[in-house]
Amino acid sequence: MRLPLFLTLIIWQSTLFTFTIVADPPIAEAELVRRTQELYDSIASGNREPWKKYFADDCTFSDEKGRTFDKTKLVADITPLPKGYSGIIKIENVISRIVGEMAVLSYDANETEIIFGQELHARYHVTDTWLQRNGKWQILASQAHRYYEDPALGKADETKFPEYVGTYELAPGQTRAVTAQPGRLFVERNGKKEELLPESSDLFFRKGVEGRILFRRNNAGAVDALIDRRNNEDVVWKKTK
Repeated sequence: MRLPLFLTLIIWQSTLFTFTIVADPPIAEAELVRRTQELYDSIASGNREPWKKYFADDCTFSDEKGRTFDKTKLVADITPLPKGYSGIIKIENVISRIVGEMAVLSYDANETEIIFGQELHARYHVTDTWLQRNGKWQILASQAHRYYEDPALGKADETKFPEYVGTYELAPGQTRAVTAQPGRLFVERNGKKEELLPESSDLFFRKGVEGRILFRRNNAGAVDALIDRRNNEDVVWKKTK
C-alpha cells in the first residue's frame, strides 16, 4: 500500500532529525587544546583518568626520550611527582588540521619544574593525531621531541687558551683553526668563525649547536687533538701545528 505524500514527508523529516541528533559534530581546535591541556594538568598528581579517556586502546606514543609505549605502558607511566617536586606544562603555538574524522594538533609544551625550590625549564614540541571512532575523538598517535638548549655557561682557565691555539686536521685538505683573543676562544673552518663558549675547563660548546668541543692531551700533557663530540660519539681532529 502506498503511503500518502504528507505522511512520507513526516517520516522522512523525523528520520533526518534523528540522524542530526545522533551525529557527532566536528571537533574544534579549542576543544582539542582543552583536552590536551587536561592531559598535562593531570601529570603532577599522577591522575591517569584523562590518559585512559583520550588515548585510543590501539595508540602509539613516542616521547622525547626515544621511548615508544602502547596504551597500557603509557597509562602505567603516569605517576605522581615525588615529594618536593612540582610543575606545570602549558600549551602554546598551536597549529591544527581537522579533516573529517581525523585531526592533527601540533604545539609547543613549555614545562616549568620546581625541585625543592629550584626552578627548571624545558621546551618540547608535540604532534598528536586524533581519530573519531564509535562517536569518540581519541589520540591514535603522539610523538614528542625536546628543543635543544645550550648548556649553562661555565668558566674556563684562560691561561690554557694558548695551548689550544693551532691548526687541526681531519683529513688532507680538511682543517680547522683555533684562535684566541683576550678572554675568548674561536674555531674557524672554511671561513666560518664561531666562538667556543666554556662549559668547564677543556670543554666548550658553540651557541645553538648541539654537541661539545673538547681538547685532548697526550701523556706529556700537551694538547694533541680537538674532539668534536656529537651525540656521545667523537670526531677527532689531530693537531698539526
